[in-house]
Amino acid sequence: MVIAEDNYLVREGTRRLLEDSGEVEVLAAVGSASELHDAVRRFRPQVVLTDIRMPPGHHMEGIEAAHSIRAEHPSIGVAVLSQHTDESYAFALLCNGTAGLAYLLKDRLGDLEDLVRALREVARGGSFIDPLVVEALVARRTRAAASPLGSLTARELDVLREMAQGKTNTGIERALHLSSSTVEKHVNSIFSKLGLADEPVHRRVAAVLAFLRSAG
Repeated sequence: MVIAEDNYLVREGTRRLLEDSGEVEVLAAVGSASELHDAVRRFRPQVVLTDIRMPPGHHMEGIEAAHSIRAEHPSIGVAVLSQHTDESYAFALLCNGTAGLAYLLKDRLGDLEDLVRALREVARGGSFIDPLVVEALVARRTRAAASPLGSLTARELDVLREMAQGKTNTGIERALHLSSSTVEKHVNSIFSKLGLADEPVHRRVAAVLAFLRSAG
């Protein structure tokens, strides 16, 4: 993988953390968007972990790089690190498609197991949204009168939170202590209520995007 982070201590700390896990090979660790693009072209990693803000503008270079990398190298997954729970940043990353993309809060660096799980998910073309972002999203959208979340039951919201963390139905069963048939019923109900019944792939993250697109 390739890491892009302009803060040297965070960059090298993340490199050491991932390398010491024995599960990730770090091919390069760079400090700017231009260096990231060069490293991707040179090493063709399976996955990239990039900060959302980097030189030269310290704006949303990580998101722009993610879009560019996915367009040029569809087999490379990209996880973007951010300090912002504001869903607008997640939407900026995922608005054109969710495959192979993750939006993670920097606090996730302290949880190696979840970080590696997110990296694996995007490396195989899946998606991941940090659960804290989902919580903020759920709290905001459920307060909006026009929100499609208003039609979801409390249990369906619980299932949706687990879905947004990249969990399979089996994982949701374990987390919420539900039967497989109950989880399947809730998942199908969520898709139906949010108008995602006919979405072809990645409907779990598409469900979260439905919140982002809702009024409010």
